Amino acid sequence: MPAPAGTRHGLVAPAETGYTTGTALIGIGSVAVASVGAESVRADGVDGAGVVDEDGHRSATPVGRLAATVERLRREVRAAQAEADGRALIELAKGILVERLRCGPVQAAWQLAELTEQAGVTPLEFAVDVINQASRDRLSEVAAAFLAVATEARDEEGSEAGDGPAGESSAVRLRAAESGALAAHDTQAVADSLLEHALTPLGAVAVAIWAAGSDGSLTLAGSAGFSSAEAARWRYVPPGVTTVARRGLAERAGQWIGSLSRTGVPSIGQHHHPDGGRVALPAGTGGRIHGVLEIAWPVPLDPQPPQIVRQVEALAELCAHTLETYALQHPDGTPRPRVLPDVAELMDLADGLHDPALVLLPHLDADGELVDFRIQHVNSRFLDPAGRPRGVVNGALLLEAYPMAAGECELFDRVERVYATGEPFRAHRMRLTALVDDVPLAAVADINVSRHGGSVLLIWRIEDETARLASLLQHAQRLGRIGGFEENLLTGEITWNGQLFSLYGKPTSGSPVPLEDLPAHAHPDDAVAIGRFLRTLLHQRRPASTAFRLQRPDGVTRHMRVVAEPVLDSAGRLFVVRGAYQDISAQHWTEVALAATRDQLAHTEQQASERNRLTLQLQQAIMPPEQAPLEAPGLQVAVRYRPAETEQLVGGDWYDAVLLPSGLVLVSVGDVAGHGIEAATSMVVLRNALRGLAVTGAGPGQLLSWLNMVAHHLTGAVTATAVCGLYDPDRHTLRWARAGHLPPVLVRGGEAATLPLVKGLLLGAVAEAAYAEHEVQFAVDDTLLMYTDGLIERRDRSVEESLAQLLTAARTVPPTLDQQLDRLLTYSKSDTDDDTCIVGIRVA
Repeated sequence: MPAPAGTRHGLVAPAETGYTTGTALIGIGSVAVASVGAESVRADGVDGAGVVDEDGHRSATPVGRLAATVERLRREVRAAQAEADGRALIELAKGILVERLRCGPVQAAWQLAELTEQAGVTPLEFAVDVINQASRDRLSEVAAAFLAVATEARDEEGSEAGDGPAGESSAVRLRAAESGALAAHDTQAVADSLLEHALTPLGAVAVAIWAAGSDGSLTLAGSAGFSSAEAARWRYVPPGVTTVARRGLAERAGQWIGSLSRTGVPSIGQHHHPDGGRVALPAGTGGRIHGVLEIAWPVPLDPQPPQIVRQVEALAELCAHTLETYALQHPDGTPRPRVLPDVAELMDLADGLHDPALVLLPHLDADGELVDFRIQHVNSRFLDPAGRPRGVVNGALLLEAYPMAAGECELFDRVERVYATGEPFRAHRMRLTALVDDVPLAAVADINVSRHGGSVLLIWRIEDETARLASLLQHAQRLGRIGGFEENLLTGEITWNGQLFSLYGKPTSGSPVPLEDLPAHAHPDDAVAIGRFLRTLLHQRRPASTAFRLQRPDGVTRHMRVVAEPVLDSAGRLFVVRGAYQDISAQHWTEVALAATRDQLAHTEQQASERNRLTLQLQQAIMPPEQAPLEAPGLQVAVRYRPAETEQLVGGDWYDAVLLPSGLVLVSVGDVAGHGIEAATSMVVLRNALRGLAVTGAGPGQLLSWLNMVAHHLTGAVTATAVCGLYDPDRHTLRWARAGHLPPVLVRGGEAATLPLVKGLLLGAVAEAAYAEHEVQFAVDDTLLMYTDGLIERRDRSVEESLAQLLTAARTVPPTLDQQLDRLLTYSKSDTDDDTCIVGIRVA
């Protein structure tokens, strides 16, 4: 026979009893069995005999007796509730047997009792098993999964068959929890029932049931385990506020949070259990989400097995049935209806729109799952992206008419999301793709999706090519600061676009300026240019353009360019002039700045060129590339100077070789730090000072000490390096000293080596400095080379590597000293483009 009225998922809702279930669900991480109607002792110490004090003694006071009586009555009420729930399930199982066996109620009861005795289980457990086999719903699947897990665990542990199978008990509790939830008269009672009978064994301490509004808001429809003040504070969550429930609403799998404090997301009861775990699952049926079930734990929540996850999901689905009929409340407490206009009214609304619109209805499969949307109606403005007529699309499934909606554009996902949550979706310039004869055709449209009751309204506005080009032109004129105009010379009608009013500094409600009045709005100095423009345009009837300074009413002067062309009628008469103004102020001032910059650069280049020319002349006057041979007995002297290839790098390198009155030969090279006229003039000072000081007959160390004082005090504190040597022709010896310079190179018998490094600080670094001397004894055909760093210095190598290359090149000794110096310059691998000086002496 048919199931009794008031059933859901194959259960009788025992609303007539006025009781809720008293059973418990399975605990997390263990299989906890609780029999129906089990008694327990309250945590506050009250039992049937009295009140237990701190020492464990019972109190026989009147208050104690009264408390014991109240507790006994509570236990009796809970037992009666459990018994009523059990009777409801047994009576439902009897009804199923009556329908299946085609027998009467008495025969069904006898058959149920006999089958229960044969199975060796309680009548309630066998009744739930019959219900699960008949219903095949979500709860039966969860109970079956738990039965399999419990059986496997029992086999592994070797427990006896008579220990009480946990799987069957869990099935009883799931069905009892469903019965209690469906029997509840409102969502608050559902929350109390879920926490007491289904969630407490899982370790949860509080539960909140949220109703989702069509605007994205959340309303607290019921809660348990939270204080009244906390529930009042969280009775309404406005749209757009991120909470745990909101995040659970946004994801199909919900939110399983191990610790609330780690997320930083606010939620109800966050101050009471800040480190506890949270679960927020969407409560929906048939593809429609009505709210969120949020559960709170006092301690962090570990990852749960799939069986526990499916249990909680089944509880969320139970909440959805209650939320279907829940009346949403405004924040001020005013109720508002959940059911919005029906399909007929929505179709009338769509027909009144000026944009293409589709009315969609959910299409469910045999299991009640949303699989597609039926296009119930398309309005008269409907324009198919693929160009198909309305009759082809009307009545079809959305994915059949537009299979690409499930592709990259995600249109179907958006529609499904709007139907599930009620939150509208809007997108600008969304790309739509339709298949026409297996050829994808793309279009760009503005999309608007909204839910109305159990229907979805989809509106799209396909971008018109003419409108797109007009918008493109408008933006181009705005970016280019261009304003267009057209003037009818016969009627005097003048048309300006909005950008031209802005360029003139006039409101759009103002009067346009005729071309003949243009001189009155321009700078007086531009009158001649404007007059020439008007004559060419109006009298010679040829296109013309000119630049002028526009004096706006707000006192701002802008540089403008106007371009216009005449339009002639069929008789060749001028009747319309059209053109455009462009604000070229930024370009004008840029050109002025560039012209000034070019002039400044030209002046600077001229000054730098003149300065370099004078520096080069000064250097070449003092330091010619070659010098006449020095007349010294038994000694050949040769010098070379190679200036920098770039004139701006003219530096302070110098060389000198002179026969002193004492008969000694002074040879020296040096390098002043820096380039330019300052380095060149400092080089002149140091070179001449060394010549003058050498006449005193002092040794090279003393000469460098005096030269250091000159560099430090008399040349603006310049720094320089130098090598100074005095050659004695009679003794064939050379006394020399260095001031931070590279050591000379001695070539003897086909071998080349640097002279020992003697101590000596560079010139000008300190006020006074002492310099060590070293003496070298020469033999016949010995060659000594003094040079500056421009001969060997490279950017990619160290000084030691560069010196080694110089020694290799110096081992080859040509017949003459001049040829040897030329060869060194030719094979120099320096890449610094610096000055180079070489002084060579050879004993004859």
